[in-house]
Amino acid sequence: MEQRNRTISSSKPESDSKSWSLRPATLSDVPALEKLIPLSARTLQASYYSAAQIDRALGPVFGVDRQLIRDGTYFVAEEDGRITGCGGWSRRGSFYGGDGDGKDEDELLTPGVDAARIRAFFVHPDRARRGIGRSIIQSCESAIVRAGFTRVEIVATLAGEPLYAAFGYSVTLRDEIDLGNGLTLPVVRMTKTLTGPDFG
Repeated sequence: MEQRNRTISSSKPESDSKSWSLRPATLSDVPALEKLIPLSARTLQASYYSAAQIDRALGPVFGVDRQLIRDGTYFVAEEDGRITGCGGWSRRGSFYGGDGDGKDEDELLTPGVDAARIRAFFVHPDRARRGIGRSIIQSCESAIVRAGFTRVEIVATLAGEPLYAAFGYSVTLRDEIDLGNGLTLPVVRMTKTLTGPDFG
């Protein structure tokens, strides 16, 4: 779904004048995303996870999921032709993970019955705390409501938990993802209901 020139957000970040635009991701963005995600994870997650945990999580947990791109539910922030952030939502069952292991296509969730997912947020370390993550969340929530979903669930990293909490997501479970070789990745399952005047 090639929509490279369509800008979908013009909201102004709180901490910096806006120098980037938000658009739907395309499959041609995958090489840039495959560079951004490890850089973001190794830098911005380093205060919460060990290098060994992050290395094991790259791919199975932190990775590019082309299905989100094909579904038109994944967004990138772009500045001067460079992708500086990414994230999206899903109408499918998976909570996390890339598609490098050749996984089968997820089954579709049912709007109004199932909760949509928030997925795979990563920001370039040089552009952290500039409002990129906030803008992507807002775009995701608006799209989720338009798709007929009323609830959202996310499996958040420890680094991401404060951002989602600021958007009204509440913790339902603290869990660990088995990474193999005796390693686990502590994560936080969170949820939010998208009803009321703000989502009419």
